[in-house]
Amino acid sequence: MMRRREFVTLLGGAAAWPLAAWAQQPTMPLIGFLGPALDRRRHWLAEFGKGLGAEGFVEGQNVTIEYRSANGGAEGLPELATDLVRRQVAVIFAAGPPAAAAAKRATQTIPIVFVSGGDPVQMGLVSSFHRPSGNVTGFYFLATELVAKRLALLHELLPRATRVAVLVNPSNVATAEPTVRDVAIVGRALSLDIQVYNVSTRGELDAAFAAFSSWGPEALFVAPDPLFNTERAQLVDLAARHALPASYFQRDHVEGGGLMSYGPDFADFYRQAGSYVGRLLKGVRPADLPVQQPTKFELVINLKTAKVLALSIPPAFLARADEVIE
Repeated sequence: MMRRREFVTLLGGAAAWPLAAWAQQPTMPLIGFLGPALDRRRHWLAEFGKGLGAEGFVEGQNVTIEYRSANGGAEGLPELATDLVRRQVAVIFAAGPPAAAAAKRATQTIPIVFVSGGDPVQMGLVSSFHRPSGNVTGFYFLATELVAKRLALLHELLPRATRVAVLVNPSNVATAEPTVRDVAIVGRALSLDIQVYNVSTRGELDAAFAAFSSWGPEALFVAPDPLFNTERAQLVDLAARHALPASYFQRDHVEGGGLMSYGPDFADFYRQAGSYVGRLLKGVRPADLPVQQPTKFELVINLKTAKVLALSIPPAFLARADEVIE
């Protein structure tokens, strides 16, 4: 678990919601930041800081952030969320479905802002997108809704590949179950042989790739999950060692050497989340901030990786990419 306190700049007054909780806060508002392996998300944390800054809050000058990290696993999140509540934070930011669920269970009064790939209504985080009731709001990046599109893109890029291995984290039910369901449906429609591999820890990643040798997949489909982002360097390295073309949900994997990704702009989500947290510190109620969804999706391709894998990417497919890394 990582524990770090850094101090921040208030350009305007801040009053947290609810007022009863604010009365117990120190002079400098305290934000609780909950999620897996936060030290590996520094680029997103920087965007979160930009969003806070846009609302007049600067870490280390007029706001303090308590970071709590479960180091890639979800088991420790409930205890960490309870600890943040005990510290009487003014707002909790929760990164990922397990963190959001843990924060929701820990408090019904402290405002919570989430960034999650699990449907917040189905998870019971909010009652609706437009006017979330209670103390929770945030950003839903449509992780599972894009499964069919991502698998279709992978098939379009590799039309001769029929055996596709799918990595899911079964401990994250909010994204694992819809992913398994949708890859099965789309796989049948595209005449693909799909095999699902469960990975809940860093160590199980090695075991999953070792199991590939007995089956011989021709492509890899990685489900959206905080664990797979946290361990993206290992994941991309294993895919390269096994010469497996892989599809990811986030561009970070492709920037790190993965073949392709299709998904929303996560940096923008974290920036907007920082703005939401700042607005809550100013007294806005979570119920008055609608749950946001992405409006733009990016197809990113690593041409260098394609060449290493001896893949010839059709010009028409390449032309559709929002970014090509060479």
